[in-house]
Amino acid sequence: MADTKDLGTILDAKIPIIAIESPDERRVLALLLKLSMQRAMSFYEWSATQGLRLGGFGARPESGKELVAPEELLAHIADTPGPSLYALCDFHPYLENEPKIIRYLKDIALEYDRLGNCIVLISHSLKIPPDIGRFSATFDLRLPSDDELMGLIRKQAKEWAEQHDQQKVKTDSVTLKKLVANMRGVSHSDAQILIRHAIYSDGAITESDIPEVNRLKFELLDSEGVLRFEYDTEDFSHVAGLDNLKRWLKLRRNAFLEANEDRPKGVLLLGVQGGGKSLAAKAIAGFWGIPLLRLDFGTLYNKFFGETERNLRNSLKQAELMAPCVLWMDEIEKGLATGQSDNATSKRVLGTLLTWMAENQKSVFIVATSNDISELPPELVRKGRLDEVFFVDLPDVQIRKQIFRIHLEKRGLNPKAFDLVELATNADGFTGAEIEEAVVSSRYLATSKDQSVAQTDVLAAINRTYPMSVLRAESIAALRGWAKDRTVPA
Repeated sequence: MADTKDLGTILDAKIPIIAIESPDERRVLALLLKLSMQRAMSFYEWSATQGLRLGGFGARPESGKELVAPEELLAHIADTPGPSLYALCDFHPYLENEPKIIRYLKDIALEYDRLGNCIVLISHSLKIPPDIGRFSATFDLRLPSDDELMGLIRKQAKEWAEQHDQQKVKTDSVTLKKLVANMRGVSHSDAQILIRHAIYSDGAITESDIPEVNRLKFELLDSEGVLRFEYDTEDFSHVAGLDNLKRWLKLRRNAFLEANEDRPKGVLLLGVQGGGKSLAAKAIAGFWGIPLLRLDFGTLYNKFFGETERNLRNSLKQAELMAPCVLWMDEIEKGLATGQSDNATSKRVLGTLLTWMAENQKSVFIVATSNDISELPPELVRKGRLDEVFFVDLPDVQIRKQIFRIHLEKRGLNPKAFDLVELATNADGFTGAEIEEAVVSSRYLATSKDQSVAQTDVLAAINRTYPMSVLRAESIAALRGWAKDRTVPA
């Protein structure tokens, strides 16, 4: 209803060219047909495969004139009195470096008062040439609301039941609510694809469908950004320690998922490399049951002027469409270091990111991880940009025991067969990643002897390892000293 009113306002303003970016071509055509009938306008559709054909009512094109060629089509429109509405589907390739096409469109626009013909360009992506920009308007279809998404679910469930002897689709209200939340930001047609994907495999909508729906949603959006969809999230049961962070997230979980006014914006996880920051980012997405997107600063940068900022804007736009989601910016200092030799690109990237952080209204929770606070611009870490800065320190002996237990269990080994206290004590100064590597190395050692992994194998792996706390003792001491009174212990 709102789309009909808004697009009708543009038509009534007598704007000769309207650009509509949408994957829902059929929905756009149905909307245009309705509007043309309300205004007693002839309605025609054009495509490169079928040429010009009657879309609604009015005089048919002349017999034998299919008008497949774009130039012939526009010449016909420029010479045919209206009022008529012409929907041109996938016309965007003809707007690039085609002076005659652009001139025809300009002629039609200039003759609007005499002919009354309005052209609607429909495509998944449109760039209006400057020559006709002043004669055109852009219109965006509204995305379905939560109520509309729920209606689409009911419709698909009814269709499935009719095909399966009236069996009802099995689900529950909590899962339905989560499915709706994870489908926000997609078009009506894409929403139907996601719903069918969830229902038609087993006639049920369950918690296990949500990650697959998120993956498919990410693919359907088909953005030009440099985001990566992380398929494997984690559970906080696989994350040792970080008790303050876990409590903080638990308190804010509902506020974020319900998208209320005071929803949390994000956190910065600062700490020693290998300390578990990346694992924590994955666990946040898993704990909240939302998709995890990773922004890769390595692929963000482009040698051409302005392309890097465009890549970032596209990525942030895609994150908004995936909301609610976690946006993981790993080792953020590598992408935002504002030194003297970067030709100001990093400063422009920082400005783009800060502007988006200030203006974003979608449920996108930022998890930024960093190993070096000295490289981060102060504008990013001040209060208001992110909610909190947590310091992920080297694990103490109790947390090291938990880490050993987790990694032994992951590899099918019984923790009760090991002296975890001895292992944790000998691994003093080890990060979580170094403890995991010690367990992995012990398995290789035991396999070489054709034996099961024993306590001595793990101890041998520990004793052969020089941890980061030794190799980079000075820098880690400086980082811990900086964080002592400036951050919250995770």
